[in-house]
Parts: sequence; structure tokens; C-alpha cells
Amino acid sequence: MIRVMIVEDDPMVAEFNKRYLEQVGGFDLAAVCSTVDQAMEELEKQRIDLLLLDIFMPGKHGLDLLSSIRENEKEIDVIVISAASDIERIQKALRLGAVDYLIKPFEFERFNAALSAYREKAAFIQNQHVLNQAELDQQILRKEEKRLPEELPKGLTKDTLKMIWQVITEIKTAPFSTEDIADRAGISRVSVRKYLKFLKDIGVLDIKVIYGTIGRPVYQHEFNETKSNVIKHYL
Repeated sequence: MIRVMIVEDDPMVAEFNKRYLEQVGGFDLAAVCSTVDQAMEELEKQRIDLLLLDIFMPGKHGLDLLSSIRENEKEIDVIVISAASDIERIQKALRLGAVDYLIKPFEFERFNAALSAYREKAAFIQNQHVLNQAELDQQILRKEEKRLPEELPKGLTKDTLKMIWQVITEIKTAPFSTEDIADRAGISRVSVRKYLKFLKDIGVLDIKVIYGTIGRPVYQHEFNETKSNVIKHYL
């Protein structure tokens, strides 16, 4: 099991991260810390393989902890989970060896992808001593070109996609939910979710998560205008 520490000062976000982690599998939550000083103390007490690290916290910031880990050559990997979206902090985190960077708010799918990729890479490394270039590229550096599907996925139709896309273009300046589209298009929520997932997969929609009270987060979709030309291939 991969031992994980969550370093997050917001109790609600820490709880979501904890619940998300439980859903992925293969990870053991060893500690939850709300400050960098608390995390540093905990790292001296037990073995931690992976940190889920926030940046903005009272007192020392998460990047201070990441710097300390690297300066002391601790064999700990870090996935940054932060609202910090400025390129300076992102670059600094990556230069300090963060293996992934999730910008809040994020969806479970992105969290799952990050943790699953880390788990697979860790399992692969455990059983290897020497790598060839293909293994290094595919398993460690993850150099895979994402290709868009040529056709709509099975179960999706062009006519229904056109209906949903028409509704999206009418409200694309504001975030919208699955329910918003279903109500306007007169299509079931289950069907709408499939089409919205496809549009997200090809980059046309972005998803943000709104944290309410403890429970299920609310997912809101936003139109990504920079990818608007992609949808033309499927209409």
C-alpha cells in the first residue's frame, strides 16, 4: 500500500480528498495535517510515500514544505492540489519535483487519473532495474499523444449531439449543470451526462466543482471557446 499524507488547511477540502482517496484503491491514508509545521513533524515520525499538498496555508506555504523535502533528499513524492493557478507557482512546484498538479476546484475523474497513474508507475518501478527507451517514455515520462476519436462513441447519435450543442451555445457564457441541459433539451439526465462527458473528453467543455456542505460536490460545465472548432467534426 502507498502511504499518503494529506496536507490541507481547509477541513472540507481535506475531507473530500480523503473520500476521493478511499475510492481510488491501493492507498493508505497515514495522516492529515493542516499546517506545514505539523506535516514536518509527522514526516519525522512515520514513513510517507506520497503527499497531497496544498500551497496556500497559514504560516509556511506548501512550496516551503516541498523545498524542505528536496533539500533533505527525502524519498517522498508530491502531488500538489491547490487553487494557485499562476504559472510561477506551477513552474516552481514542477521544478521541485511535483509529480502532478491539480488546480482547485477539480473533479474526481482528474483526481483518480493522477492517483491511478502514480500507483501504476510506482508498481512498475518496483519490478524494474533497467529500462529501455519505450518503457521510459510510456511508463515513466508518460509520453502518449492523445488522439481524438474519429467517430462518436457507441450509443451517441449526431442528432442528439446537435440538440445538446444548440442548447450549450445558447447558454455558453455561463456555467451550466447536467440538469440545465436536460431541462432545456427535453432529454434525460442520464443521456445528457454521456454527451457532456464526451464533450469534456474532446476538450470542448471544462468542468469545475463547487464545494457545498459535506456531501456530493456540484459539477458545473463551462464552454471552452478555444476548442470550439473541435466539435464541428462530430456535428
